[in-house]
Amino acid sequence: MTRPLSIGVAGLGTVGAGVVTLLRQNAELIAARAGRPIVVTAVAARDRTRDRGVALDGLRWYDDAVALAADPGVDVVVELIGGSDGPAKALVEAALAAGKPVVTANKALLALHGATLAEQAEAAGVALAFEAAVAGGIPAIKGLREGLAANRILRVTGILNGTCNYILTCMRDQGREFADVLAEAQKLGYAEADPSFDIDGVDAAHKLAILAALAFGRPVDFASVHVEGIRHISALDIKLAEELGYRIKLLGIAAQVEGGISTRVHPCMVPVSHPIAVVDGVYNAVVAEGDFVGRVVLEGRGAGAGPTASAVVADLIDIARNRATPVWGAGIAALAHTPSVPMEQNRGAYYLRLMVLDRPGVLADVTGVLRDHGISLESMIQRGRSPGEAVPIVLTTHECQEAAMRGALAKIAALDSVLEPPALIRIETL
Repeated sequence: MTRPLSIGVAGLGTVGAGVVTLLRQNAELIAARAGRPIVVTAVAARDRTRDRGVALDGLRWYDDAVALAADPGVDVVVELIGGSDGPAKALVEAALAAGKPVVTANKALLALHGATLAEQAEAAGVALAFEAAVAGGIPAIKGLREGLAANRILRVTGILNGTCNYILTCMRDQGREFADVLAEAQKLGYAEADPSFDIDGVDAAHKLAILAALAFGRPVDFASVHVEGIRHISALDIKLAEELGYRIKLLGIAAQVEGGISTRVHPCMVPVSHPIAVVDGVYNAVVAEGDFVGRVVLEGRGAGAGPTASAVVADLIDIARNRATPVWGAGIAALAHTPSVPMEQNRGAYYLRLMVLDRPGVLADVTGVLRDHGISLESMIQRGRSPGEAVPIVLTTHECQEAAMRGALAKIAALDSVLEPPALIRIETL
């Protein structure tokens, strides 16, 4: 029988335990598809006493994750520790230096250090695989890098964070405010005790940086991603969006535009007719547009033990079969260095909600500011009349430049009749 592929797993949290469980539960099927058995022989984790719901007897145990990379009985290192630096980065570097393939689910590590790690993997002639780093069980990496390899990718759009999608879905379906739904999501385990990485868009931005590198064949560039979260989204905005024929989603968008590549993460108003508008709850979706294939939509669970373990083991099967693809889809020397286009140059339409004093001349003041910045209106909604009291005014614009809209917002916010910071959401026709 062909010698088994020996795996060392660093990090025995939800995903690590899930990988061990999957490799054992589907061992026969995996061996048939990999051409050889894949077995976990060593693990690394700090707490040996914790019950992880999976038997770990007989496995070599390392308290120091980096030591796992030096184990001569480990063929492939699986990094599931997390974090962009520290033990995770040290382990991956050590494994590559030892000439061992690495499988990781670590989007932060790849977004911030993926360029140098790819160089190290290429120099060592070993795989650095990361299907699990983006959108959990959805085969977004293989789909984009290999399935669409013959296409010139024009745009990639994704719902890349299940926590945000769950919160926005509950706000829409139940008419509740952000803080209330977030608190419930934390109780249910859909949001972390400190949810800032998710709700401020950072997690989605890490994933978008990876997708953009693959889509456009250039080194990963997290620093160029424009990032906004969902803290400012209100139940009123979600209700008004529905009336206008849109749903609000936190999207990551990478696109080939005039002058280079635009990468941005922020709340968007999406037409209800678009496939991504109906992706709800904790689900993720990735939409790629190629010049020959057209639009491809992938949807599924973006996190959790099962989906993420599925992606990790898919990479292990590739390694067992000696199927190798350059980290970013092409060799380092073949990667392009297409410039990044700053957010200020983005062009699009906008939804603008103002809470204003209901008195004569207010609307004229606002539209005058927009006119002075070269921004034309498409529609307006004004709710009721309450002379001398606060009322919402909703404006949607035609396409304009982000820099012009920001300048106009600053002027509008300074008007005496505007009682709170304006709510701004970008409208994406997709």
